[in-house]
Amino acid sequence: MNMKIIPKHTAVIMDGNGRWATKSGMSRVKGHKQGVYALLELIDLAIEFNLPCVSLYAFSTENWKRPEKEVKAIFFLLTEFFNTYLKSILDKDIRILHSGDKRQIYPDVVKKINKAVELSETNRGLTVNLCIDYGGKSELVRAFNRLFCKLQKQEIQEINEQEIEKELYTYPLPPVDLLIRTGGEKRLSNFLLWQSAYAELYFTDTFWPDFGKDEFINALDWFAHRQRRFGSV
Repeated sequence: MNMKIIPKHTAVIMDGNGRWATKSGMSRVKGHKQGVYALLELIDLAIEFNLPCVSLYAFSTENWKRPEKEVKAIFFLLTEFFNTYLKSILDKDIRILHSGDKRQIYPDVVKKINKAVELSETNRGLTVNLCIDYGGKSELVRAFNRLFCKLQKQEIQEINEQEIEKELYTYPLPPVDLLIRTGGEKRLSNFLLWQSAYAELYFTDTFWPDFGKDEFINALDWFAHRQRRFGSV
């Protein structure tokens, strides 16, 4: 693998937990639990390969449409994730960020998120951006509303790309270079729409719980061999 060319910002749509579990005759909740272990492995691999930043699609704005039991189980697993692994995350010099709307998330989960962000604020290792209750369209609507207010107050002179980016949840993270989606689907599913304008899109049929080191290396190697022209020749 060519480690001289690595993505500055890697985004991952961690898809296939439920189908992985169903295929094995287990509940979808057990699939999400197994997905947490895959997430932890990815974080360690990102550190091993010196990736600066990863954004993880943990829960979308559309995921509220799922059965209430499954939604509650996902947020319970998020709570357990912070309870169990936050100290290890801090010890590894990882910085935690959150992208998404906190207003609908259960209050106890919001406290866990805020605590992780606050305690890791000064860390300078890998940045892990957890996208929880996140949707690309709602993020842009939020940004435009905030910019409209700024225009009315004459805090800005015009709305341009730079001003829009400042109002995104992800600011000041760099644009997404590599977007990985597991589980066989080939779409963005409302994930980091603005940030992924020139991202290289890597799709794999592998369900998220089975996405391990070899598959991650394949994705990074594929990215390293892409010719990124950004509209030029």
